[in-house]
Amino acid sequence: MITEFLKHTHMTHLGQSRLAVFDDLLETNDLVNLHSALLQAGYAKSGYDRTDTFDARYWSTDISLDTAESMPIFGPTSSALESFRPENNYKLYAANINASCYGDMLYSHLDSELGDGKVTAAWYICEKWNHEWGGETLFFDEAKDARAVVMPRPGRLAIFDSDILHAERPPNRIYFYPRYTLTLKFESFSKNLIQ
Repeated sequence: MITEFLKHTHMTHLGQSRLAVFDDLLETNDLVNLHSALLQAGYAKSGYDRTDTFDARYWSTDISLDTAESMPIFGPTSSALESFRPENNYKLYAANINASCYGDMLYSHLDSELGDGKVTAAWYICEKWNHEWGGETLFFDEAKDARAVVMPRPGRLAIFDSDILHAERPPNRIYFYPRYTLTLKFESFSKNLIQ
């Protein structure tokens, strides 16, 4: 099973941290249905990147862990996590959807403290994407220089160590809809600890 996922992977190392990009993990029908559900979901202007940027909020909604684990993305995420760091097991601790729009100000941030072993899985949920629409996620090194870019292609999954500095960019003015990112956050622990 893992080798099947690896053929769709691009792995990047940023110092000690990793970023992996997976494509073609979702069936087209699952992606279309999920995108349709996100279009109808309720959002509040509650998302923010850092405490010092609290006033620059964007549209977001939390997902219960039970709901997240029942979604069609959860199985492929679990398999991709196995190839990301096969030495660890993972437990979901948070899930949300961000709906960023043209004009939103999104800041660089960390999803967790440095070295805490947490991992972020970010799904880009759309039926199509054009590179002219923007919406990329930038990943930075320790000198805050951009070292990797992930385009929000339909059904793409980016898995990365949560302590990588990163920033989602909103879509450009020519894209008239939100750019959806469905994010699952995991705590990791060594497989040796469960023996």
